[in-house]
Amino acid sequence: MARIITALLTVWLLGTFAQAKEQREVIVSDFKQQATKIVPLSATKFELTDKHGKTKVVNLTGKKFIVVSVREPGSDGKSYAVDEDGTIWWQDVISSGAAGGHETTSGIFPVIVKRRFHMSATHPSADGVNNMDFEILFTHDGQALHLGHTSMMSHGCIHVGKKDIETMFKWVDLDTKIIVMRGHYAQFLKAELNEFNKEIKAYDKRHK
Repeated sequence: MARIITALLTVWLLGTFAQAKEQREVIVSDFKQQATKIVPLSATKFELTDKHGKTKVVNLTGKKFIVVSVREPGSDGKSYAVDEDGTIWWQDVISSGAAGGHETTSGIFPVIVKRRFHMSATHPSADGVNNMDFEILFTHDGQALHLGHTSMMSHGCIHVGKKDIETMFKWVDLDTKIIVMRGHYAQFLKAELNEFNKEIKAYDKRHK
């Protein structure tokens, strides 16, 4: 009986250690730390800290922009479209740069150029597999939002699925800002939806 109890205890301990190791592997990120840190203070205000530790608040109220919360541990793996009145009207699943030197750069960027059709200069292929169609370029070293596989990490670009990138491409213009951040932004969409539901319930109550 004692041997059975000891064996069961051993199995339980091994399982606990394995689970703890798995949790540590999920929490610990292999992605390199970014020189620029961005923390959203609200849906339209962002605290930006540069590599020297200098901090400023960027207020994008009254402007339309795209927020990209990268596909890394502790982030959403989604992009959000925010219009001029601060409404988050669109979200979609994305993938971003892979660990080991291909991470997408954090920052607040302008749209440099939009190209409906574009072939990857770094990884060209005649069959079109690496086409960067619906390209929205936001850095001078080639990082862009474009059509791509959202289940595959990139060399630094933001991959967006077909139905989402077509809508995004039409909506974005050269005055739109692109915000690439680590961390969560979904809480603002949740708050917006909760407020909307409250308004619907209040409307229904008034019109019974």
